[in-house]
Amino acid sequence: MRRAEVREWCHVTVAANDEQAGPAALTKEDFEALARFRFGIRRYLRFSEETVRSHGLAPQQYQLLLALKGFPGREWATVRELADRLQLRHHSVVELVNRAQGQGLVERVPHPEDARAVRVQLSPDGERVLVRLSALHRDELRRLHSTLALPEWQDDPAASRPDSS
Repeated sequence: MRRAEVREWCHVTVAANDEQAGPAALTKEDFEALARFRFGIRRYLRFSEETVRSHGLAPQQYQLLLALKGFPGREWATVRELADRLQLRHHSVVELVNRAQGQGLVERVPHPEDARAVRVQLSPDGERVLVRLSALHRDELRRLHSTLALPEWQDDPAASRPDSS
C-alpha cells in the first residue's frame, strides 16, 4: 500500500490514497450536479468580469469595494483584513488600495486606536459605483439561481435525518 499523498490548497488539507476515493462513490447524477454548479460559478464570474470592466474597473477593484461595504459590522477594514477577505498577499492589497485611491474609489483614514494601522473605506464615488455594479450582480444571481443551487447528494446525512422540529 502506498503512503497517502497530502496536498494543501486554500487552507484545506486533502488526503488521497489509491484504495478509496471517498466515503461513497459518486453517481453520474453527482458528476452532472458538480459540473452544472461549476458551470454556473464560471458563468457568474465571467459576467462579473465583463460587467465590471465595462464600467471602467478591474475585477479586483470591484471585489475590494464589495469587501469594504460588506465587511461585517462596519463600513471600513484594515489592509490586513482585506488581504484575508480577498485571499491576497498584504503587498498586493496595498497596491490595489493605492490604485483605487488614485481613482477616487476609496479613502485611507487614520485608525483611532492603532497608530500603525489605517482604515480603508469607500469614498462617495466608490459607493456610487459599487451600488450600480452590485445591483447588476444581484440581478444576474437571480437569473442564475437554479444553476447555482447547491447540489443535493444522494448520500447526504442531513437529508436522511428525521426533522427535529
